[in-house]
Amino acid sequence: MHILPFVTAHAATVADWPTASAEVVMWCGQREFPVSARTISAWQRDDDVQAHVLVQGEKLVGYGELWFDAEEDEVELARIIVAPEARGKGLGRVLVRGLLAQAHESGRADVFMRVHPDNERALRCYPAAGFVPVAPGLAENWNAAQPVNYVWLRHDAERSGD
Repeated sequence: MHILPFVTAHAATVADWPTASAEVVMWCGQREFPVSARTISAWQRDDDVQAHVLVQGEKLVGYGELWFDAEEDEVELARIIVAPEARGKGLGRVLVRGLLAQAHESGRADVFMRVHPDNERALRCYPAAGFVPVAPGLAENWNAAQPVNYVWLRHDAERSGD
């Protein structure tokens, strides 16, 4: 398996992965269902966003983004999704570990992610990759401007063995 940079040609494939509007909300916070390839391609216009895909053989099986914040010296893992037929096989962990490697190569001090509180599968996956909840006060502060009270996680390299 390989983590590769996202290219616009991947957008249509990734757009087909969410199977319901509730899944779209948990994945990317959008209300649009189905998500269009144009929307996914538009996410790439932000200079602080780097998208990647997980490829198994020649098949795309995962997508995720790194959001860089130079001012805060941090990276956020975001919009992580695995193809429906590839779910439940540990590929989410493979994708997250690949994204973490990219994040650490950037030299940023901290790596965070936010998870929709109803995304039970993701909440089970990320602790195995070394993510731990941030302090409740910090989560409350970060959620003040958010549409839902996300579960905010910080990567702890000691817990993941990285």
